[in-house]
Amino acid sequence: MILSSLALTLVLAGVPDPVAVGAAAPDFTLPVAGQKDALSLKAELAKHKLTVIMFISTQCPVSNAYDVRMADIATAYAKKDVGFIGVNANKAENLDEIASHAKDHKFPFPVVKDDQNKIADAYGARVTPEIFIVDPSGKLRYHGRIDEKQDGTDIKSPDLKNALDALLTGAAPKNPETKAFGCSIKRI
Repeated sequence: MILSSLALTLVLAGVPDPVAVGAAAPDFTLPVAGQKDALSLKAELAKHKLTVIMFISTQCPVSNAYDVRMADIATAYAKKDVGFIGVNANKAENLDEIASHAKDHKFPFPVVKDDQNKIADAYGARVTPEIFIVDPSGKLRYHGRIDEKQDGTDIKSPDLKNALDALLTGAAPKNPETKAFGCSIKRI
């Protein structure tokens, strides 16, 4: 256990600190897996009350354990004018694999490919899944986890839902930062 913690620490040593809640979220335009088009964060922010950026993976068992919850939350909150974007920044996961994974898991949101980890680095994203909520002005309003239970049982802290619910009423989230956990993003 000590060796794996040390290895993770060494892997993450070169990763910039996450964007601070309240700071401007880095803009991006990235290719959408399975489509010819690219997605612009700026355009997405203009369409929604809030936009959720989720760093996800096709191969990480922790990220995959959240696939159904991510799809369910995205479907439920789309009705409240919240947009969702999946971002895959893992070097070994290509566009075809990402598109197939998104289709197989019936993701109701686009998944983009951050091929050079520039967006993961700009956000300071370290693991999958890791969540960032951005308001229409481009300000980061929440950073952290979806909830505290990878297995999805007996969830006591639905952090992403709590943050969205607060923000949609005009309030700040009670916990604007939580500790995301999962597989490290495999950078170039």
